[in-house]
Amino acid sequence: MRSAIKVLLADDQTLLRRALAALLRLEPGLEVVGEAADGDEALAAAGRLRPDVVLLDIQMPGRDGLTTVAGLTELGCRVIMLTTFGRPGYLSRAMASGAAGFVVKDVSPEALVETIRKVHAGLRVVDPVLAAESLAGGPCPLTWRERELLLAAADGGTVADLARRFSLSEGTVRNHLSSAIGKTGARTRAEAVRIADERGWL
Repeated sequence: MRSAIKVLLADDQTLLRRALAALLRLEPGLEVVGEAADGDEALAAAGRLRPDVVLLDIQMPGRDGLTTVAGLTELGCRVIMLTTFGRPGYLSRAMASGAAGFVVKDVSPEALVETIRKVHAGLRVVDPVLAAESLAGGPCPLTWRERELLLAAADGGTVADLARRFSLSEGTVRNHLSSAIGKTGARTRAEAVRIADERGWL
């Protein structure tokens, strides 16, 4: 007899996570072995429970989904990203980190179950609309340093603050932020942060 596919759910929205767990427990051949509310909990649970597949929300407090994928894949898990926001940049970053699937949360229950089975079988499954948008939008144009500084700038730090925080000269910080503003087509630093966030580059 074929063993059940062990599934771990990681989402900070308790109601949604428990509803999803209840739904999946009705499916033959699937076993929900645990739940987590953030990336750290997901890694700890995966290490303890050894799930086959992890359904991982992107936006969670603390350690989010995109920074958790690699650790889960190192534990031998196949990861399916779940997101409310179908941002093309999220897709490319998730896949680069080793995710095997990427679906939006309004996917039908039948399609989600099929995705779990396909990913467990070794396939990659990506929401087709998001895949098309990601290809049309191209890769993230920001360097890792530009992303890092834009993220820090989102908290309202001055150039001097950022220079101290990252041990850079103020001129270097200005150059990186100016480059990021140009690449996003923004007029201001705040607008660059907003555009980059909307496109899933941060």
